Amino acid sequence: MDLIFTLFGQGKDLNSLQMVCRSVVAFFLTLVMIRVAGIRTFGKKTPFDNVIIIMLGSIFSRVVVGASAFIPTTLACFAFVLIHRVLGLVAFYNDTVGRWIKGGALSLYANGQPNRRNMRAANMSDKDLMESVRRQTNEDSLDNIREIIQERNGEVSVVKK
Repeated sequence: MDLIFTLFGQGKDLNSLQMVCRSVVAFFLTLVMIRVAGIRTFGKKTPFDNVIIIMLGSIFSRVVVGASAFIPTTLACFAFVLIHRVLGLVAFYNDTVGRWIKGGALSLYANGQPNRRNMRAANMSDKDLMESVRRQTNEDSLDNIREIIQERNGEVSVVKK
């Protein structure tokens, strides 16, 4: 027990060795949590996925600096990861839940016309629309564009004619 106390400390008064030991353990526990959450959590970077990233970072950092108890804080992080995983699975099987959790795609331009209502909802100006066209098609015109869509992860897709 003395060795554990020496290596990991207790409370907020931690020395460098104790914070390093806590960091090492927290690193590997976070890897396990990411595996449980699924690799897409860091690949897609949707708002749904960003919630888990922000929450894990903010909550688990408290373990490293001794601001919160190790076991309860670690369990709270696992709870967030499991909620994320379960909601992701439910969204896979249920489109309504998927739209609620992950959002939906917005058509910003179709049939030669911009959709001003959707552009306003997406905070997308004409200049932003053209930037997406230039970046994805290397063209500076909408002549060869069939549709422009803001995907549910926030990225803009441009579909050529």
